[in-house]
Amino acid sequence: MAALIALSVLSIAPAEAADNCYAVGQQVAAQRGAQLASAEAVGGGKCKIVLLVPGSDGQRPKREEIIVNG
Repeated sequence: MAALIALSVLSIAPAEAADNCYAVGQQVAAQRGAQLASAEAVGGGKCKIVLLVPGSDGQRPKREEIIVNG
């Protein structure tokens, strides 16, 4: 499932993009009560964030992939 979440776009150098995506991913994970599985820059100031969202009633976590502004 892909969703687009609007976050503020920061003006950063490409070398810093991965670090910024990780920080954004941590924020999104905390807001959703999830665990950050991965975060990577995909170009155009966007980040691909993969979260593990806890399952209900002992179910295994669900993988959620989203694209956010980095």
